[in-house]
Amino acid sequence: MFGMKKTRPERRQGAAVVRGDLVSDSTHDQRLLDRRGPADWLHMDPWRVMRIQAEFVEGFGQLAELPEAVTVFGSARTPEDSPEYELGVRLGRRLSEAGYAVITGGGPGCMEAANRGAREAGGVSVGLGIELPFEQHMNEYVDLGIEFRYFFVRKTMFVKYSCGFVALPGGFGTLDELFEALTLVQTRKVTSFPVVLLGTDFWGGLVDWIKTTLVDSGKISPADLDLVQVTDDVDDAVRIIVDADRNRVNRLRAEERAARNTVGDAE
Repeated sequence: MFGMKKTRPERRQGAAVVRGDLVSDSTHDQRLLDRRGPADWLHMDPWRVMRIQAEFVEGFGQLAELPEAVTVFGSARTPEDSPEYELGVRLGRRLSEAGYAVITGGGPGCMEAANRGAREAGGVSVGLGIELPFEQHMNEYVDLGIEFRYFFVRKTMFVKYSCGFVALPGGFGTLDELFEALTLVQTRKVTSFPVVLLGTDFWGGLVDWIKTTLVDSGKISPADLDLVQVTDDVDDAVRIIVDADRNRVNRLRAEERAARNTVGDAE
């Protein structure tokens, strides 16, 4: 019909946008990880390293001067009129009021909610997007948005520029980020890094399984349960982040004083 626009497929690819016939059937992550197909892909891997390096450089450059930040994860499928969306808005607002930038995956749902809360409170709202087979636009409440081709580059940015994670109810992507964070803390790749689950009804079954299956079978130690905290209270979640951040700063200052004293004694 005259006047109607035909919707063309669209995809973000790093800094670029492609539409129509230029949209590939696969993503850069897929082509990097898939060992099937013509052997010429194998010979192009060294060139992919340059693109991966460029993504790291771009991410480091854009985020280097970011204030202390907290990363919020959660489902992209959460509707705007749901209690979980409102929970995300309140969380983003309180984190901003506590002086933190809020980082999300930049998409809709819970991610949009946390960005919205931060933006409405006058804080810094950051979105780290990812190229997906289906298009997911950066939500409108993001002040600084970066699009990544590779998940592992994006995950590095989440951890490097955050002092803690808060997980709202979510699916596989949220679980992926949650357990990666817990593994990094457990193996001491990152220290003083609080991980908070917001929503006891949603997360309770998972926590019970961790206690009754992982701990009871010896797959993790009882002390590992302390690596994650569960609450329904937004203020409590923010307090956990603030307390851990304060303890980290105090420890670093104590280490610096000890180092100066050691140098002074040596002189």
